[in-house]
Amino acid sequence: MESLKVRTISDFVNKGEKPDILFWVGSAGSFDDRAKKITRAFVKILNFANVNFAVLGEQESSSGDAAKRAGNEFLFQMQALMNIEILNSYEIKDIVTTCPHAYNTLKNEYSDLGGIYNVLHHTEFISKLLDEGKLKLNSKLNFKHLTYHDPCYLGRGNDIYDAPRKLIDALQIQFTEIPRNKRNSFCCGAGGAQMFKESENGDFEINIVRSREALQTNADVIATACPFCNTMMTDGVKNLEEGKTSVMDISELIAECL
Repeated sequence: MESLKVRTISDFVNKGEKPDILFWVGSAGSFDDRAKKITRAFVKILNFANVNFAVLGEQESSSGDAAKRAGNEFLFQMQALMNIEILNSYEIKDIVTTCPHAYNTLKNEYSDLGGIYNVLHHTEFISKLLDEGKLKLNSKLNFKHLTYHDPCYLGRGNDIYDAPRKLIDALQIQFTEIPRNKRNSFCCGAGGAQMFKESENGDFEINIVRSREALQTNADVIATACPFCNTMMTDGVKNLEEGKTSVMDISELIAECL
């Protein structure tokens, strides 16, 4: 986070202040080198729009999504209860995250354990900033053609299809939908903790199938809205036609146009 303005929630509390939102960074956004770039891009957007936000910093732990999807309900509840205790101790109500897996878990599953929060995905929040006139996209991207892959936990899981496409429209660039999109979209292969499993299905790997569909649009860039999708699609492109296209998060594209 060097060169960026980032404050922890404890810093706010020590100064008797309260942030407008908590940015839940997520495990990928904290530890994965590629996903860190997505984290930085979103923070740049928050800084540009003068959003008063905080992060938990070292107090943030895994949301527990992967443990739950892998069937370890006990570990999930341990993680969730620990996170809820911390969030409630700071009286957090509004959370924004770049990870649809954390989004789904915080929004839909923590409530059963006493964690009730207003949770937004970063595409929803950036769209809100545009509506409020807090963001202005002045520069243009250095490529011409874009496609978009719907993350499962964002789209089919939570019916968020419009916000990402609204941001793509704001980029004023040629946009081609992958034939299977929105509710009929196809998984990248990372969900259900499959992200961490080695497989030997070759051309039948889920991420290979999906990446091939995206490449057939002949887009210069495949846009995603999930760090897990980003990894899976990037690996798929490398296996099929490395160098033909790039994979970028929508927040990175927006940050480039500020």
